[in-house]
Amino acid sequence: MREWFAHPLTIIGAGYGAYMRLDDSEDQAAFRAGLKAWLAEQLPEATPSAPRAWSADELRAWSKALHAAGYAGLTWPAAHGGRGLSPSYQAIYAEESALAEAPDHAGVIGLGMVGPAIVHYGTDAQKAEHLPRILSGETIFCQGFSEPDAGSDLASVRTRARRVEGGYVVDGEKVWSSYAHLADHCLLLARTDPDAAKHRGLTCFLLDMRAPGVEVRPLRQLSGDTDFNQILLSGVEIPDHCVLGEPGQGWRVALTTLAHERGTFGITLTARLSVQLDRLVKTAKACGADPRVRAEIAELYVDLQGLRFTGYRALAAMERTGEPGPESSILKLRWSQANQRVSALALRLLGAGAAADGTDAFWGGYWQHQRLRSRANSIEGGTSEILRGIVAERVLGLPKSR
Repeated sequence: MREWFAHPLTIIGAGYGAYMRLDDSEDQAAFRAGLKAWLAEQLPEATPSAPRAWSADELRAWSKALHAAGYAGLTWPAAHGGRGLSPSYQAIYAEESALAEAPDHAGVIGLGMVGPAIVHYGTDAQKAEHLPRILSGETIFCQGFSEPDAGSDLASVRTRARRVEGGYVVDGEKVWSSYAHLADHCLLLARTDPDAAKHRGLTCFLLDMRAPGVEVRPLRQLSGDTDFNQILLSGVEIPDHCVLGEPGQGWRVALTTLAHERGTFGITLTARLSVQLDRLVKTAKACGADPRVRAEIAELYVDLQGLRFTGYRALAAMERTGEPGPESSILKLRWSQANQRVSALALRLLGAGAAADGTDAFWGGYWQHQRLRSRANSIEGGTSEILRGIVAERVLGLPKSR
């Protein structure tokens, strides 16, 4: 099934006259071939069971290898250590690395979100300090946006940054911060003017996670994973030179960051879903599948193809306008539903064996873990409720609910 992902799009023309060509250009084909050969050399052949677990040290080593091979910062400007390629090349990388079951760059948040924001808004000193280290994986960033009472509604951020001589003192709480337990720095959004309108008076900071007053508490999920974290900030001093962009303009910085997050996000999710569906088919063959199960798998295949081409449409919009469109919200919403359906069906196929654990379980309990982990899919990266609101307002033109 993985051969479905063989051709990203090329955008031909400009403006509304542009169209998608769903095969590689000559340069893209050469890039894809080189990437596939490099991944084959670097990674062991994929197995039908659980993917390899990577330690923090192994992830950092992998990130250095990516950087050395020129696969980190593909779309970053060449002046800042990138290759200045179009998002189509990043899409090729996202597809092929997911299909090869390669791990993420250790600094995936810094590479895909924080780095581009620093390129756009950072001072020369901030660029010199952070960008090379983000590319190499030496510095890991997390993101401090969501809060207990302001999850996907960033305009309701309550973390306060009080002005003092030489900088700010920050108090507040962030939640659902991926990889904060490993991070060296955090892109932090805080309110610096409590009297300003909701979208104003916000400022972004490049917070040192080892500063006094910063406490990280891992949030354990049903699956036992602790990728998400709570960040508690108590009297944390942040100097002026750590402000990213202008004070009070944090909303703009945040939107730039989120736009880059959504860029090729759907392509990555869809390629990973294809790997999961491939495993589901192997599980069905091992356990036996009646006609009803075969029909369900076929429906998942159709959903996957719809997601795949929606991802290409989103990429086409970004190539044309420079900004991702509402298609990214549709992708995230439908992917989370499909991924949860895959793991639920796999457990049904296992029957009584779904109750087994550890070495006694099918594939060492892979599907049990995936089923529990998938519950977070409808929360992470934007809750399903928020995404439905975006689709209703921006795609269907329905009136705002609030």
